[in-house]
Amino acid sequence: MGGIVLDQPLPYASINQIDPFLLIHHWSDRLPGGQHQKNVGVGPHPHRGFAPVTFIFKGSIHHRDSEGNDETVYGGGTQWMNSGKGIVHSERPGQEVVSKGGDFEIIQFWINAPAKNKMDAPSYQPLSKEQTPQVLSKDGKVKVGVVAGNYKGVESSISSYSPMLILRLDIEAGGETTISVPEHYNTLLYQLDGVLTINDTQQTKAKDMTWFENDACDIKIKGNQTCRAILLAGEPIKEEVATYGPFVMNTQAELMEAIRDYQAGKMGELIENFD
Repeated sequence: MGGIVLDQPLPYASINQIDPFLLIHHWSDRLPGGQHQKNVGVGPHPHRGFAPVTFIFKGSIHHRDSEGNDETVYGGGTQWMNSGKGIVHSERPGQEVVSKGGDFEIIQFWINAPAKNKMDAPSYQPLSKEQTPQVLSKDGKVKVGVVAGNYKGVESSISSYSPMLILRLDIEAGGETTISVPEHYNTLLYQLDGVLTINDTQQTKAKDMTWFENDACDIKIKGNQTCRAILLAGEPIKEEVATYGPFVMNTQAELMEAIRDYQAGKMGELIENFD
């Protein structure tokens, strides 16, 4: 994507979306250093009609947008943007990792917005590692970061368009936990590394995605090796989806309107300033 080599577990083959989740990109790299920030990452571009969410695992992401937000989020943090009726933003590795070099790893996923929210005012919600509520398993070997929703009575401050549970999982070898998810939610688990056993029967490895197809309720996870994973679970929106590049609407007519609005400057303007 734009010269960036990344893994894309969703969409894949015949799976176009797992409602309300539209796309997952996993970018893991080692930056060489000695670069200029304006030449790295993704420059100004628009969005409308969904929430692009980025988990930062290594390094940092510098976010700027046409609403005036200017924030750097570091490893363990999340940036959650409800694009609403339209916003222009850029996403670039932070200045330190660009200049000095080092490991850089993020996952970005797109969450559809219901038709009633597609033209809401846009909003940006940064969540640092320290601000992310943590729940520890009974054996002390599984750390669950609650990014959105309520998990075991612990609730995140993130505001989402529709009901969901979004978790970051850090699992030590031998660690076990059971995650309860509403039965009507669509639920998927994407694994960054290591080896897991799911529900005592299925063994998964790095870059595997497991889709539970609305039949999840209690998901038992055991770490065969130390590993990291994310769990995305949400109530299906069950609406028609029309997409074109950075726009996610319900009809082709709405997509054409989004393109015209962007070209007319109705989504704002972002001019990046670099030192």
